[in-house]
Amino acid sequence: MTQDIARIRAFVQVFDAGGFSAAARQHGRSKALLSKYVTDLEDYLGVRLMNRTTRKLSLTEAGEAYYREASGLLQQLDDLDATISEQTSEPRGLLRVSAPRNFGESTLAPAIFEYLRKYPKVSLDLRLEDRYVDLVDEGLDVALRISTLADSSLIARKIADMHVVAGASPDLLKRVGTPSHPEDLRHLPCIIDVNLQGQTNWRFTEDEKTISVPVSGPLRVNSPLAARAASIMGLGFVMLPSYLADPAVERGELIPVLGDFLPKGQTLQAVYPHRRHLAGKVRALIDHLVEWFALHPIK
Repeated sequence: MTQDIARIRAFVQVFDAGGFSAAARQHGRSKALLSKYVTDLEDYLGVRLMNRTTRKLSLTEAGEAYYREASGLLQQLDDLDATISEQTSEPRGLLRVSAPRNFGESTLAPAIFEYLRKYPKVSLDLRLEDRYVDLVDEGLDVALRISTLADSSLIARKIADMHVVAGASPDLLKRVGTPSHPEDLRHLPCIIDVNLQGQTNWRFTEDEKTISVPVSGPLRVNSPLAARAASIMGLGFVMLPSYLADPAVERGELIPVLGDFLPKGQTLQAVYPHRRHLAGKVRALIDHLVEWFALHPIK
C-alpha cells in the first residue's frame, strides 16, 4: 500500500513540477527513482499516463482523469495526516477568527484570551467587525456568528444559546403607548440596525409561525450600541441581542416589549469552511468556547 501511494505521489509530483528533473530537485529524490515509479504505475494500470519527449511532458486523456482523482486523494491523505498530528500534539500556529465587534469586546474577549493562556503556542488574529465576512476569500479559519441559520457552503457548530430583546425607553412608551402585537410596530418609530438580520423587516413568532413586520424610523445605523443609545434617548423601538439590551434594562433605561412574540432558537455559532478534516487549533478553540459558555451563560 505504501509503495502504491509512493508511485501515485511521484506521478502527481512530476506533472506538477513540469518534468522529472524539476520534481527531483523540488522533492529531493533521484530522477531515476521518479521515472521508475511512474513507469511502474503505468504498467500496473495498463495504460500510458504521460507523453514524454526531451522538451515537453504532457498527460494523456487517461492521465488527465487519473491526475484529477489522484491529486484530490493525496490532498485528503495529507490533510488527514496533518489533522491527526495536530490532535496528538498541542495546538499551535496562527489562528484567524472573526466575530461581531460589540459581542467580541463585551462578551467574547475573556473566553478568547483564556484560550490563548491555555494554548500558548497559538497566536491569534482576532478581527472584530460588524459585517458579513467571507471566510474563504479572506483566509479566515472560523467566524463566530449570532444566527438561526448557517450558510449551506459552511459548517456550523452551536456554541451557546442566545436571545434578542425588543424594547423602548420609558419616555417613548408614555408618548406612543406599549405595543401589544408586533404589527403595532408598523406605525411606531423604530431604530434600524443594518447589521440585524432582516434590517427593516423584524421577525417575530406567533402560534409557532414566523411573522415579518416592516418597520421604519428616524435612524439607520450600522452599530447596535448606537441603536441602543438612540432608543434610550426616546427616538424609537429597538431590537438588540440580550447581552447589549440587558444592562440598559437593569438600569431602567429600556423597557422590554413583545416578549411573547420574540423568536427562539438564536444561537452563537462557530462557522468554518467546509473541510473534510478540521485543524486541531480550530477544534480546540470551538471545544474551549463550548465549555466556557456552559460555565458563563450569555444572558
